[in-house]
Amino acid sequence: MLERYELEAFLTLAEELHFGRTAERLGVSTGRISQTVKKLERRFGTPLFVRTSRSVRLTPVGLRLYEDLLPAYRRIRAAVERATDAGRGVHGRLRTGFATPWGGDLLTAAADTLLARHPGCEITVHEVPLDGGLGPLRDGTLDVQFVAFPVREPDLTVGPVVLAEDRVLLLPAAHPLAGRSSLGLEDLAGLSLIAPEGANPRYWRDHHYPCRTPSGAPVGRGPVAATWQEVLSHVSAGRGVAPGAALGARYHPRPGIAYVPLRDAPPVEYGLVWPTAADTALLRAFVEAVGGSRP
Repeated sequence: MLERYELEAFLTLAEELHFGRTAERLGVSTGRISQTVKKLERRFGTPLFVRTSRSVRLTPVGLRLYEDLLPAYRRIRAAVERATDAGRGVHGRLRTGFATPWGGDLLTAAADTLLARHPGCEITVHEVPLDGGLGPLRDGTLDVQFVAFPVREPDLTVGPVVLAEDRVLLLPAAHPLAGRSSLGLEDLAGLSLIAPEGANPRYWRDHHYPCRTPSGAPVGRGPVAATWQEVLSHVSAGRGVAPGAALGARYHPRPGIAYVPLRDAPPVEYGLVWPTAADTALLRAFVEAVGGSRP
């Protein structure tokens, strides 16, 4: 029989195909994940993963094991969650918010999952403007919000990373850099970034919309945008460029915009944030449901 941590380590690595992200999701070290996988492979007498310096992939045996174990694991986890929810009394109303369409899809899927188990609850999903920042949590409009990290606020609890997306630069299709296969952060020098202002903390804006390149070259500022539609309109019209997540190319395809990877930029990490003082059983159950709804 597999121990629970062995089962979770194997299934999570099979989904992520990345030791670092697997360790982050499970809250352990990458060394612990590596040791667990090696232990399983010794037990089964065959490799479950093929590892190189650049990639991780399942072997045929590993893929079959994943497909066999996953449905059973999901049934066991659902049963445990139902029993736990019944014990702690999941009920009430939860107002959730997002700023990106993929965040909206994630929250909606999690809400549907949770409401199927607890039909007496009320969960609403609301769009937050890009310049809204964390304001809806502070003024009581929302109970929990799906945001791009980092968030470092003493009165807010920050959940784990739910989604990590490669960072890209949105450019007008006719821009000289639009035809490149990728760009570096130094290529931002002299460009004008279209960025939100509003209630976003300064450290958050500096992280996503830097004023200087790593070498210190200045990065300009373009028009201020309050929504993603404004960002897209400004870029398409040639008024500036905008950093974003690679998912944007799928959700916002436009003939006038090129999405070019930023090869040396950190990924855009997303997760949930909520007021520490407003923690409830329903909120905790929703946080767990969002983690289970990740794409």
